[in-house]
Amino acid sequence: MKSPFRTVFIVFDLFLILAVSACRSATPAPAPTTAPAAPAPTATEEMSEVEPKPVEESTEDPEFALPDFETAKFSDPTNIDNKYFPMTPGSQSVFEGLTEEGGRQIPHSIIFTVTDLTKEIMGVRSVVAYIVDYSDDQLVEAEIAFYAQADDGTVWFMGEHPEVYEDGVMVEAPTWIPGFKGAQAGIVMKAQPELALPSYAQGWGPAVNWTDRGRVVGMGEQTCVPVDCYENVLVIEEFNQSEPDAIQVKSYAPGVGNVSVGWRGEDASHEELELTEFTQLSSDDLAEIRVEALTLETHAYEISKEVYALTSPSE
Repeated sequence: MKSPFRTVFIVFDLFLILAVSACRSATPAPAPTTAPAAPAPTATEEMSEVEPKPVEESTEDPEFALPDFETAKFSDPTNIDNKYFPMTPGSQSVFEGLTEEGGRQIPHSIIFTVTDLTKEIMGVRSVVAYIVDYSDDQLVEAEIAFYAQADDGTVWFMGEHPEVYEDGVMVEAPTWIPGFKGAQAGIVMKAQPELALPSYAQGWGPAVNWTDRGRVVGMGEQTCVPVDCYENVLVIEEFNQSEPDAIQVKSYAPGVGNVSVGWRGEDASHEELELTEFTQLSSDDLAEIRVEALTLETHAYEISKEVYALTSPSE
């Protein structure tokens, strides 16, 4: 049944609409006051005096959720014995292969050394790795990176200070360290890798656009590289969150770690690397690497005033 007051309400509503319309026609509408969008952060904003607008820590898509570092427990974080990512001080992995630049293949090599240094980050003592990257026998990047193993066996990536060079001159240093400028630790290797799970953040450095993620795509595989042939190999795809179709494919052998690097999709560099040497350095050789890592850290304190300069020194 219709309400007897419906007709009255309709007449009253019509009166209000006419009154409001008359007011609007007499008064000009104000100009829009929407603020311009903030520019995207650059790769070197951590060395500037401008505080970048923080990137959202997560999205509605669970695929891009960040791991929960706060609940991880670290009783002996520098004892990294994860099956697929062991880090024994003095171990050194040498990778050799090719990349592409302008359609031309260029010799490429990376030397990854686990130092005997540690650094406290977010209250967690972390292992320091020293990494150098050569393209056509020219140093193109030197880096110190930090790792810690939680009690459940998960290896966390605790940040990095990379320096990129062109013709022997440093051109950028996109440092990210958890706890500074919105950066958060990520997972470099899970305790129990599994297929068919969503990708996971390997770290989060929004000020320098570092949003790498990993996803397990193969288990129990066989891989042969110059050092040896391996079974029960784990295969992980890595990609940047903003470029999900540019993918690195990394193979990890039990007790060794990364043994090869490949690519698929829109990866412009087409990087292909294989493990050519896997050795345990002598005490003298390790001491030389330690000096190089500390020298790079000294430079980090000089140029990264708002991030690295606020961290405690490696020991």
